[in-house]
Amino acid sequence: MKKILLGIALSVAVLQGCKKDNNDDEEVVQLTVEEQKDYDDAAALDFLNTHYLNSKGVITAFDDTTDTDNNEKKLADYNYVKLPSGVIYIVRPGAQPDPGKEMATDDIISFFNVTKTYTASKVNDKFVFNNEITFVNNVTNTGVPSVDPAYYYVKSSVIKNYNDTNKTNIGRDFFEIEGLKEALKFFKSYDNLDVASDYNMQGVIIVPSRAAYARDNSIYGTVYANRSFVFNFQLYNTKTRVKPGED
Repeated sequence: MKKILLGIALSVAVLQGCKKDNNDDEEVVQLTVEEQKDYDDAAALDFLNTHYLNSKGVITAFDDTTDTDNNEKKLADYNYVKLPSGVIYIVRPGAQPDPGKEMATDDIISFFNVTKTYTASKVNDKFVFNNEITFVNNVTNTGVPSVDPAYYYVKSSVIKNYNDTNKTNIGRDFFEIEGLKEALKFFKSYDNLDVASDYNMQGVIIVPSRAAYARDNSIYGTVYANRSFVFNFQLYNTKTRVKPGED
């Protein structure tokens, strides 16, 4: 099953890569690590200025063809925080559990989310996120959260099994998105057993490529190399892990 899913992911990436942009103004270059950092940061800022949260807290792009969204508050106007790693997070006002449950970094989580990945490019002298790929979409696809996803926290037994099977020496960063874990600690979890009946997204996390899979190989191959992630989510029913790294 893992091989099938990986094959699907690779196919999506190939299809995305094969879509030749007809915009001659797009700058296609091999970026240095420092340039990638600058591109990611500038594109993230553009994203904050071109998107808003709808009534359910779902990230939505402003539509230039209508004026119905003119009064919406752009993400850049929220009290967003940028961490030293480049990760940006927004705690959506009025959508947080009260009192809510504090979350430890090794907790088991139920993560209801719409997450997309982008490459940062320079188009018409402007830095933007493009080449969108959906990473997870619980809202439209399943209606149920991702429970204890390995891209947030991978069990030690999974790492050991992978290394034993493949004669490798990979670590957590082969599976996990470091920037997601870094930012989620600023949010609290809902104790709501009826997970998706009336979701109300509580935040946004933008993870630049350097805090995601960077340029490294990962469990997904190189599909997500140099790609930034935008998480739009709600946390439910966090549980203390009996033994850190395991179930």
